[in-house]
Amino acid sequence: MKCPICEGDMERKKVPYTIGSVKLGTFEADVCSSCGEIFFTEKSSDAIDKNAKASGLWGLEKKGKIGYSGNSLIVRIPKKVAEFMKLKKGRGILIKPEDKKRLIIETE
Repeated sequence: MKCPICEGDMERKKVPYTIGSVKLGTFEADVCSSCGEIFFTEKSSDAIDKNAKASGLWGLEKKGKIGYSGNSLIVRIPKKVAEFMKLKKGRGILIKPEDKKRLIIETE
C-alpha cells in the first residue's frame, strides 16, 4: 500500500495515541516510511473513541475567543472542561507559552 500523502510505502505498526498528556493506549495503524504520516485502522479508531469516552476526554476540545476585562485579556474556560479539571473560581494557575500558537495552562 502507498501513502496517499507522499506515495511512500506504508507499514502496519502499533502506535501510541494520546490526547494532551493522557495516554489512551497503543493501536494498530499504517505508518508511512517516508513522511511518517499515521493512519489508524477503523478498528483502532473505534477503540480510541471508546477509550477517550471512558476517560472523560471525549468532546472536551472547544473553540473560544479572547476577550477583555479591564486592561487584561481573558480566556473563558468552557464549563465541561472546568468540570473535568475540577477548576473553581479563585484557584491559582500558571500560564506559559509553548510557542507562538500554544499556551499551556497548569493548575497549582
